[in-house]
Amino acid sequence: MEDKRILYVSSEVVPYLAENEVSLMSYDVPKMINDQGGQIRIFMPRYGNINERRHQLHEVIRLSGMNLVVNDMDMPLIIKVASIPKERIQVYFIDNDEYFKRKATFTDEDGVLYPDNDERAIFFAKGVVETVKKLNWVPDIIHVHGWMAAMLPVYMKHYYKDEALFADTKIVTSVYGQSFDGTLDKDMLKKVTFDDIPESDVKYLAEPGYENILKASIAHSDAVIIASENLSDSLDKFIRDLGKPFLEFQPKDKFAEAYTNFYRNQVL
Repeated sequence: MEDKRILYVSSEVVPYLAENEVSLMSYDVPKMINDQGGQIRIFMPRYGNINERRHQLHEVIRLSGMNLVVNDMDMPLIIKVASIPKERIQVYFIDNDEYFKRKATFTDEDGVLYPDNDERAIFFAKGVVETVKKLNWVPDIIHVHGWMAAMLPVYMKHYYKDEALFADTKIVTSVYGQSFDGTLDKDMLKKVTFDDIPESDVKYLAEPGYENILKASIAHSDAVIIASENLSDSLDKFIRDLGKPFLEFQPKDKFAEAYTNFYRNQVL
């Protein structure tokens, strides 16, 4: 994978958030490609529970300052950056005071989903793409991890479909069993179609529970990786029935070779 450019877009990444299936793989996979001589960038939201001082985040003024429109509202985009110690891996953080200042990731102290999680996901997707455009960095592959990142394939295939920068970029979604209860805002479909995305292409978002959000991401990806051993039968069937290239679940000690071969043989 030497000199290949891979953009990793994730809901959660260690060491910035607690260890779980998503956050660990969102570190392990980029590190593996970095060790092979690939060029990588990692993007994640700058949640308020990330300790900026400890992790030495700092704002990138030349990338910040633009406004993104979410559901007809202008929301300022702030970009911060940090480096994972010892790995020489840069991580970019998408930030906005309205969406990401609160001191938790997805839920309040009572475990209730934030009512604007759908807008946060839209803002995150747009923020990543706009920042990559400013960096003028052309990824060969965009690899998406976690449901907060699931709108990125949707926006890439519709909202940004005419961007010459991404003409040859392929999108991979890793699908995890790590879920949430209930649904995001019932108006999520309306907010996404506000951006001229055809309703028929995102019909799953009419009932924006975990699986339907992932289905929208999978449907707009070029290839899929089953990243959990305990994936639900319905998501597993959805992936297999689409007929797109997909990689079966790989245990920790075997994923490196399998992912590399999948990128090389099924995606690029």
